[in-house]
Amino acid sequence: MRKTSPWIDKVFSGLAHGAALLTLTLLAAIIISLVIGAWPAIAEYGVSFLWRSEWDPVQNQFGGLVMIYGTVMTSLIALLIAVPVSFGIALFLTELSPNWLRRPLGIAVELLAAVPSIVYGMWGLLVFSPVLSKYVQQPLQGLLSDVPFLRGLVSGSPVGIGILSAGVILAIMIIPFIASVMRDVFEVTPGMLKESAYALGSTTWEVVYKVVLPFTKTGVIGGIMLGLGRAIGETMAVTFVIGNFNQLNSLSLFEAANSITSALANEFAEAAPGLHQASLIYLGLVLFFITFVVLSLSKLLLSRLQKREGSSS
Repeated sequence: MRKTSPWIDKVFSGLAHGAALLTLTLLAAIIISLVIGAWPAIAEYGVSFLWRSEWDPVQNQFGGLVMIYGTVMTSLIALLIAVPVSFGIALFLTELSPNWLRRPLGIAVELLAAVPSIVYGMWGLLVFSPVLSKYVQQPLQGLLSDVPFLRGLVSGSPVGIGILSAGVILAIMIIPFIASVMRDVFEVTPGMLKESAYALGSTTWEVVYKVVLPFTKTGVIGGIMLGLGRAIGETMAVTFVIGNFNQLNSLSLFEAANSITSALANEFAEAAPGLHQASLIYLGLVLFFITFVVLSLSKLLLSRLQKREGSSS
């Protein structure tokens, strides 16, 4: 048997360690550069920037509440729609679909991920928004106009532009990512486990809920986090349909709003050096922090699930 030279192992180990250190260095460099660029806004507003709603470049007054609210709400709406749909797609492809349909449908779902985001944005503005306004927003306003709390969520002009529209477009964009990951992890479940459950009289839903999901929960949560990261960082599609309005008049899902990525795309090129530019960089730092919190919560959730499994066994 041919022996490997010791120096090759040392070179490989050095390259692997160097790649890991390079990743950490790049991450630290990004954080430091964002903090330096945003420091004038940090010094001016501090943490109050997060709940200040005023955004007026003329008066040199800035706050990130509107953009943060738009980013969080559109991402939550996207997840609420995309996760059940993606789960249904993955379940159908792995458990219910006939063999002749499984491969073409899987390829079609994956091809949706290759559509450029600007195409989604144009389609959302020109085609989807009028449909949403006529067949969803107007009926919802008529149905919920007398309900005390829900009528506030559907108030405003039903023009098809706003937080709801942006959230639905984001959901359509992230469905291929989540569905593909879920399908792949469902397929790695050992067939013996599923066949044993079926032999004991379990239904398809019981097999998925009690066998497949516990076995693949790490991959499923990873796929959801991948989709959430795509939704939080999406720019062009959201810019087309969210309305780009820097005021928060109500908490209605029909109102035009703004997101962090959309504000950066629209204003950064024309922002004058000083407080305006620093406030935009501060928004980028906040977006970085939101992403970090989301990933940390997902890791915490996975660790709690693993501990629960250990205690139950």
